[in-house]
Amino acid sequence: MANRKLDIAFWNYDRGQALRDGRVKIDGVDPTFHSGGIVVDIFEAMIKDRAYDVSELGLTYFLRTMDLDDPPFLAIPVFLVRSFRHSAIYINQHKGIERPQDLAGKTLGELALYGHDAGVMPKGMLSDEFGVTPEQCRWLVGSIDFPIKPIDWLPKPVPDGVNVTYAPPDTDLGEMLEAGEIDALIAADTPQCVLRKSPNVGRLFEDYEPIERDYYQRTGIFPIMHTVVVRRELAEHEPEIVRAVYDGFCAAKDVAQGQLVKGMTFNNMTLMIPWLSHLIARDRDLLGDDWWPYGIARNRPSLEAYLRYHFEQGLSKRRLTIEDVFVPYLLEEPRALTREPPITTQHRPPDRARVSRR
Repeated sequence: MANRKLDIAFWNYDRGQALRDGRVKIDGVDPTFHSGGIVVDIFEAMIKDRAYDVSELGLTYFLRTMDLDDPPFLAIPVFLVRSFRHSAIYINQHKGIERPQDLAGKTLGELALYGHDAGVMPKGMLSDEFGVTPEQCRWLVGSIDFPIKPIDWLPKPVPDGVNVTYAPPDTDLGEMLEAGEIDALIAADTPQCVLRKSPNVGRLFEDYEPIERDYYQRTGIFPIMHTVVVRRELAEHEPEIVRAVYDGFCAAKDVAQGQLVKGMTFNNMTLMIPWLSHLIARDRDLLGDDWWPYGIARNRPSLEAYLRYHFEQGLSKRRLTIEDVFVPYLLEEPRALTREPPITTQHRPPDRARVSRR
């Protein structure tokens, strides 16, 4: 029998490269891999045109499709992008913002979409841990560093009581932050004014790494930004193909992780990142040998937090559950880093940090 042809789209990540270059095969599948100019191009093609059988989607982009009359996708528990997001809150240094609570009453910029993936988690964290809720702020949504096309191909709900304005396409929120035209900014992308260390700007949490490590240790949440979805009819009628796709993504991620772990023997000299092996060892001490897990079990705290925040922030019509959005036969699929033998690291107590801005 001929292999099943599938169009599969995702960005050019290390954890998917072994699929693209053929080192990992998907059993029973003849894949054609796609990407885009920017990652949102992939999202648009999948949501607007149903261009692929399997596609990376930002988690909020996917969840918004669940409110359509006939939701077209289900997710598999593959999480191509995840990032701690205390570091995603930028401030103008002259606005009197010394602690998270000082954001109340301020004007905040947000990249691309009210409730973009890197906005949902910081807003949820600010609400849970500091009592700062979205309705306490004013929001200006726009671009950073280069214009972006309007995202007019999926639902864009704004809850009652939240003041949201969309800026003109040529607006640069990073420049506005530096000039003091907005007070703060939440964004997946780091604005150039921050990268070039303008004295006018900084982060709400300047020493963010220990704060984010402490957040994980306290909550078990390693925030998820992007998942992988399949067409609903594929999930319902060809479960063995979908399982094979899931296994392929897991195997490709194992290859990337295994290369980094093996590289520790030689101090990861192939990569121009000083102290990388030390960082990998610290991450494994805190996050485990499989520090970028797929599957539901280890990701349940992160997924449940995101689903709750998505509803609380008015981005979902109802509070969705993990069972609502993931392929049912992959809900209990265990995964671990098994294809490459782990190097034992000397375990030590994880870093602790007091949650503060400085």
